[in-house]
Amino acid sequence: MAPDLVGKAPSPQRSYAWLQGLLCGVAATLVPGPAFLIAFLLAPGLLALALDHAPGKPMARAVLLAGLAASVRPLGSLWSGGGGLGAALDMLGNPAVLGAAWLAGAGGWLASELAPLFLRVGMDAAAAARAARLRAERASLVEAWELDPGTDQAGETKSS
Repeated sequence: MAPDLVGKAPSPQRSYAWLQGLLCGVAATLVPGPAFLIAFLLAPGLLALALDHAPGKPMARAVLLAGLAASVRPLGSLWSGGGGLGAALDMLGNPAVLGAAWLAGAGGWLASELAPLFLRVGMDAAAAARAARLRAERASLVEAWELDPGTDQAGETKSS
């Protein structure tokens, strides 16, 4: 018996992998030098994109963004130098070009891994400082109003 498909909403997630493949094919055909260069310079980011399964792919976005920032200068010089495949291979032969882009990608990965840790430590420190200020203010109010520190606002004795 065929499943009932009436009234079912289409899946909200669509795969655009075919469109991305088509665009990459067009780029490799029309501008092979820059396409080849960008593929190698952003290889760590593309690998991170394939391996990051978190919603929104935050680690892959950080690696790609950092790698892209380090790839602007080599792409600009390739573009101003004619943009041929031979020039792209010469640039990739320079360890400073490839190393800078890959180190920037590694920096993006490190930032995406350490940022939550630093944010948590900072937020914990801010919460502890605020709690200490509130305790000090409470103690000063108890002293100013001449309250018994063992009672709450309603005047009832605390059990803890």
